[in-house]
Order: sequence, then structure tokens, then C-alpha cells
Amino acid sequence: MKFLSKKQLSTDDMNQLKDLFLKLKTIQDEFRRKFGVKDIYSNSRYFEILIANELDHNLIPGFSGTRDAKDTKGNEYEYKHYKETSSNHTWTFNDFSDTTIEKLNSVEAVVFSHINDKKKIPVFDWCYIVPGKMMSNFLKERTKKIKNLRKMINVSPKQIEENLKIRKTRINKKSNGKYEPWIHDIFETIRKIEKIIGTKDILTSNKIWEVLIALKLGHFVLTKQTKYDAIDKDGNYYEYKTSRKHSWNFEDITKNVLDKFKNVKSIILATIDKENMEVTEIYEIEPLATIKVLERKLEEKKQRYKKRGKLLRRLQVSLNLTDVRSINGKSLL
Repeated sequence: MKFLSKKQLSTDDMNQLKDLFLKLKTIQDEFRRKFGVKDIYSNSRYFEILIANELDHNLIPGFSGTRDAKDTKGNEYEYKHYKETSSNHTWTFNDFSDTTIEKLNSVEAVVFSHINDKKKIPVFDWCYIVPGKMMSNFLKERTKKIKNLRKMINVSPKQIEENLKIRKTRINKKSNGKYEPWIHDIFETIRKIEKIIGTKDILTSNKIWEVLIALKLGHFVLTKQTKYDAIDKDGNYYEYKTSRKHSWNFEDITKNVLDKFKNVKSIILATIDKENMEVTEIYEIEPLATIKVLERKLEEKKQRYKKRGKLLRRLQVSLNLTDVRSINGKSLL
């Protein structure tokens, strides 16, 4: 891939970015005080705010292991969304198990949402609202023949309409939803940041934290469709991993993924204080040495599972500070 030219950020650019990220922190602090929800910029949480705003739901604090929102009667909902500009126009259930499918019986509904992100401020414009018990039964049947270790299944609009007989619900945009003021402030601020740095869609996944890392290192964060996370002025690529503490996850450790690491100049491990929106530590590790450690740890994990008579579903391991030191990782911050 050819280097995407980007002008060097000026002192004025950096000062503007500092003010804009401070504004995002202020918005997050206000949101936490008013609604009890922390870290509104990770894992595409912003889009859950959009959905809850239009459905008059209350967001449930937390991410993994919790539902996304509840209505005024206390009924809980799980949200799935995809964006119009996404290459995949289906909704994904990752790492499903008998237990997670069974838990859908306890939710009022799964909301399969469409986000029109071609607008200046993205709009939640339609969805399918599928009762939890119905979705649980559907997944129980459809996942019987799935063989992939990752245990992943995509659900399409066609499946929902033809198999579940659920019609599309059109959303009439509200102007007075409870989260409305924060939605506008967040996205207007994000658009200003994106214009300065030249990177789009930084509210998707955890890309906003990659931007903060790149600003520390003088890198340019690539868009979500690209193979690598960042590039420097000389055209060298980088892989970024972020964590709150000293444990960085490497998922889907396949030959293709490891081969990709061979093409980066280095792998960057960073710790993030998400409440204060700060990068607190950065480590740089050499790709080939990292690959050897990942392969060793993955094999050890497979053997542990084998001894217990279990199949390793996810090819995932974590690196800690001991691992970083074992391969002579360099502290950059």
C-alpha cells in the first residue's frame, strides 16, 4: 500500500487537538455523573448511545457480560448494529456458546440496528426488534452445524424477515431524546479531530485510543479498512495494542495474522487511562521475537486445554510486562 501523505501537524494543530480531547473528557465526565456510564468512546459505545436515545432506553453501565440497555419498565435489551458504509451489512454474534445463547431468553429483545453514517452526524434510522426467546431459538438451530473455532455467526436482514417474520421498524428521529445534547457535542468534536489528523471513523472500535498513541509517536493512524493500524512519515507500518493495564490481547493467532506482523516495523503496546483520556505507557517490541513468544504461549495454552479434555476455541493469548522484557521491549513513554 502506498503511503497516504499527511502534512506534519503544526503547533497550532496540536494545541487544537489538546483542547478537543479535553472537551471529549469533559463530555465523558458529565455523562458519567448524569447517567452512571463510563468510557463512552470505546467499542463503538457511541452508537449504542444513538440507539438508546431514539428508543427511549437507559444505557446499562459496563460492557462484557452485561446487556446494553433497559426500558422504563426495567426490561433489558441487547443491541447489534452495522453502519451503512461498512462492508458487512449483517449483524455478528461473536464467540457464542450454549450459555450465551440461552441467556438471550432473559432479554426482552435483541435490537438489530442500522446506522446511516453518511450523515454529518450519524443517524439510527431503522431496526428489527426480535424477542429474546425467538432469537435464542433461532441461534440454537442455526449454530448446530457451525464448525469454526471462533464460534461466530452473522445474521442478515433477509434471515430476520423470511425466517423470523419480523418487519423492519422505521425510526422517526427525535429531537428531545435524553442523550441528544451529548450526541451532538461528541460528534461535532470528533469531526473536528478527524479533519485535523486526516483519519476517519475514530469512534469505531477502539480507534480513538490509537489516535492518542499516534500523536505521541508522530504516526498517522490509517482508516479501519486497512491492514495495518498506523504508518510513519517514512512509510513504515505499525501494529497497535491497547490495554488498561499490562496485559495486551492478541486474537486470532493464525498464520496470516503472524505473517502480517512480519511486515510491520514494530508492535506498539500502550496502556490507556480511559477516564482521563491519556496514554500512560508505551512499549515497542520487535515483530519476529514477538511472533516466537506468541507461538510458544499459544502452544502451551493448547496443551493445557488438551490435558483437561477441552478444545481451544479461540486462538488468543496475552502478553504481559514479563513477556515484553523477555524480548527486550523498549519503553517509549
